[in-house]
This record gives sequence, C-alpha cells and structure tokens, in this order.
Amino acid sequence: MKRLALSLLALSVTSALFAADAPTTPTFDPHRLSDDVKTLSSDAFEGRGPATAAETKTIDYVVAQFKAAGVQPGGDLKNGKREWTQAVPLLQSDIAGTPSLSFTVNGKTEALTQGQQIAVRSALDGSKAVSIKDAPLVFVGYGVKAPERNWDDFKGVDLKGKIAVVLINDPDFETGVGDFGGKAMTYYGRWTYKYEEAARQGAAGMLIVHETAPASYGWATVANSNTNTQFDVVRDHPASAHTPVEAWIQRDVAVDLFKSAGLDFEALKKQAQTRDFKPVVLKGETFSANYKINSKVITSHNIVGRVEGSKRPNETVIYSAHWDHLGVGAPDAKGDKIYNGAVDNATGTAALIELARAFASQPKPERSVVFLNVTAEEKGLLGSEYYASKPLYPLATTVADINMDALDPHGPSRNFTISGSAKLDLLDELTTTAKQWNLVYSADPKPEAGHFFRSDHFSFAKRGVPAVSFGSGNDWVDGGLAAGKAAEDEYVAKHYHQPSDEWQADWPFTGMARDLQILYKLGSDLANSDTWPNWSKDSEFRASRDATAAQRK
Repeated sequence: MKRLALSLLALSVTSALFAADAPTTPTFDPHRLSDDVKTLSSDAFEGRGPATAAETKTIDYVVAQFKAAGVQPGGDLKNGKREWTQAVPLLQSDIAGTPSLSFTVNGKTEALTQGQQIAVRSALDGSKAVSIKDAPLVFVGYGVKAPERNWDDFKGVDLKGKIAVVLINDPDFETGVGDFGGKAMTYYGRWTYKYEEAARQGAAGMLIVHETAPASYGWATVANSNTNTQFDVVRDHPASAHTPVEAWIQRDVAVDLFKSAGLDFEALKKQAQTRDFKPVVLKGETFSANYKINSKVITSHNIVGRVEGSKRPNETVIYSAHWDHLGVGAPDAKGDKIYNGAVDNATGTAALIELARAFASQPKPERSVVFLNVTAEEKGLLGSEYYASKPLYPLATTVADINMDALDPHGPSRNFTISGSAKLDLLDELTTTAKQWNLVYSADPKPEAGHFFRSDHFSFAKRGVPAVSFGSGNDWVDGGLAAGKAAEDEYVAKHYHQPSDEWQADWPFTGMARDLQILYKLGSDLANSDTWPNWSKDSEFRASRDATAAQRK
C-alpha cells in the first residue's frame, strides 16, 4: 500500500503541475501500468518471442486484461463471431548449428565468428541451405537506386554471384545536406530497403557496414537482432525480396578489407556521398558461407480488442503497440539469456491495455476504437504489415493509427515527440491536444535514426492511413533536458535490445500515466467526430490516402 500511495501522490503532483486547465479525461493508474510492465517483462514470459510458449502466455494475459476491461473481441471472424486474435502466418527461419563464414584476402582465408565480426541473418529467400564459395565483393556505396532523385549507386554493375558491400543510412547523413532529407533518414537509409534492393539487383548477398552513429545503435543491438530466429510474412516469391545472404559486418572489419584491397574506406565513403559514385570491386577478396537452414511456416497472432462505435461503427480509430520482443537469445556478460523487453515494448502493451480499460469505462464513442497488439515487430514490423495488407477493418475508413512503442516509465516531461519528421493533420491535432496539458511538441531529436520506418505505424502510413508513433518527451520536469537525454542515451547504449531491458522497482510511471490522458483525448476526439485527418500536400503518403477519398463520403 505504501508504494501505491507514493505512486498516487506522484500522479497528483503531476496533475497539479500540468493539468490545471486540462480537459476532464479518465485517469491512468501508474501502479497498474507498473504491474502490467512487470508481469509482461518478467522472466516467466521469456522475452515474448513469437511462435513460442511465451506467445500463448502473452496472448492469455492481454486477452484477460481486455476482457476484464470490458472491451469486445475484434479479431478474425469465425462462424460469424469475432475472435480475440488475428492469425498471422509467418515464415520462420533458423540457421542450423554454427555457420561457416570467411573472407579470403589475397589467397589467405580469414574465418569470421557469428555475432562478433559478422551478424548473418537466417535466409528468408526460401533457401534450405546457403553454400557460397569465393563470391567476389563489390562496394556499392549506400546501395541506393532512386530514379526520382537521379541517383543510382549500382550503375549497371552485374551483381549475380557477388556480394554487395554497403554503408548504412543515407548519402547525406554525414554532411546533413543533399537529396535525401539532410539528417532526417529516408527509407533508402533503412537496412530493410538495402536488402530489398540487393534482391532486385540479383546479388548473392549483401553485407551492411555497421557504424554506430548512422545506424543509431551499437553492435550489440545488431548482433542480438540478427543472429536469432528470423521471420517474414509468407511471400509468393520470397527471392524477389531477399538474397540468400543478408548480414552486417563490423566497421573495423570493413576498414581492414578495404585496406587489404588497396582502398581507403573513408575516401570511398566520401565518394559514395556523391551522385557520380561508381561501384568498386574489392580486388583479391571474396566471401564464403556454408550452413543449412531450418525453415517452416508458423502462425503467430495479433491480439485485437474493440469498442464498437454507437453511430458510425464502420469508421475506425486504431491504437497500436507490439507485444513481442526478442525471446531467448545469446547470453550477455552476466549470462542472462532472456531479452525481457520491459521498455520495448511491455510499456506500449501496458498502455494499450489501460487505454482499452479507459474507453470501455466511458459512453460508447460514435466511431469504433480498435486496440491492436501486433506480433513480430522486432522481426520487421510483420504483424502490422500483415494487418495492413489484410485489414480486419477497411483502411479507407480507418481514421488514424496512434502507435505506442517504448514509452518512458520515468516521471513527467514538458514535451513530447513522434518518430520521424512526417507532416500530417494528426500531428497537428496531437500538438493541440497536448497543449491542454501544457506540453509542447519537440521534433524527433534524431531524425537520422529513421525511427519513422522502425515502428508499426509505418505499415499503415505507407498505405495512406494517417499514423503517428508517440514518443515520450526528454525535457523532464525533474532534471530538464540533461536528465532526459542522459537516460535516453544510457538506454540505447546499455539496454536497447539487450537482456538488461528489465522492469525497475524505482520507475514511477507518472509521466506515462499523464501521457496516456493526452493519447486518450486525441483518440476520443477523433472517435466522436466526423473529421478525416490527412497527410500534408507534399507528403509521399498523401496520394495513397486521396485515392480512397470516395469511400469516406
């Protein structure tokens, strides 16, 4: 009881600071948020890996909370009734045993250790084995082919049977100016795009050079995310989207490779930042790989709750968050193998549960509200991609997607952000709503990290649905920007995608409780209106939304 009293006291202080003129909304209990996160990120949930026993445990927990909240099932239709889940078929792929990986440099073989010098993803192109012997290496800059920007890093090079070596992020990341948004990453900077382009170019594989600043995360994150079980949506032609080898290599490894080939890594990087760059063969150097693949189609699940609208039930506001994390993987220095995923993303799932509870406790909104807890975000936004490609409720009449991924469990901040730098009416409405709690919008402090493309709202955005991923602020009431930035930097360096992302007893959750009032108000206002927010006129997503305008009349 003492802890609960302290939590409520902290929340009352928060309310006094921020909500003197704030609208009346349901309150959110920081103690209950803490308990949800503590449970979901406990060792008993084994890191919430898709298609494991932990998935069943996670679904059971979330569904029990939805039922207790009073929301209705909103998933697949079976015999005329909605279920609590949407089945998501996925290709599951694992490397069998320890892969044999090596470079040959001027006739000398140099073995590579999985997870150390290199991180190889299990093949998703349909291969049952990967057997590559002495494939030539070709440096193709940033691996970008963007006709609308008159940019082509490949310039007709034949990559059949060869391994492409590329840099992460965009050509103008380091200079901050150019054709790719300056510091703000475009989709061309994402590793997912680079692998897709390698497949289109017919390469046998691609090695992405890891550098912490342009990647926005350290090598531990790369190794932990790429050396375990891989998943993809089931594709008719998987080789059109994946090469047999998809991997990252450490920067120092790349520098040594270039040097042995008589090349200067930094000088070639500068060349790659220009439109005139041409592919460069790493002479006298090849790559070999040999390992078997265990793959099968499995079924994971999105969890779906719904509050049906009273007047326009076929119009839908979606709140989304992913329930999955990395499961059980390679041990850290302390021998911990469970990737608990407390902040990422037990916080988002807890937020979804509590928002469902809040909406169910109020009079029914005019439009329907869906609480979508998606799977396999950590495997490439696969659960949201599946939903958006096979929506349970039409995207044309989906008002918006409000996504929550890795919320801050600390105290309140004076600001908030969103992932990326997109311009849309939904952000304007969120900004106006937040002002009622005296919060200000701060642009994504790291648009170069490409967060816009790294969370589940992107699956909706690229199909035209107005979508934002809410980000906790970094200007803390207690400690200001210095404290907020320090906490963020520590999390990214020491805990993101690592076993140490665990629930902490001293997390007050008071900031998150306040933020959920804002997100509730945003969704409630949308659900009780007849407005249809859109993207800015110069947005790349505007055309897709406008194409379905007739269905919203």
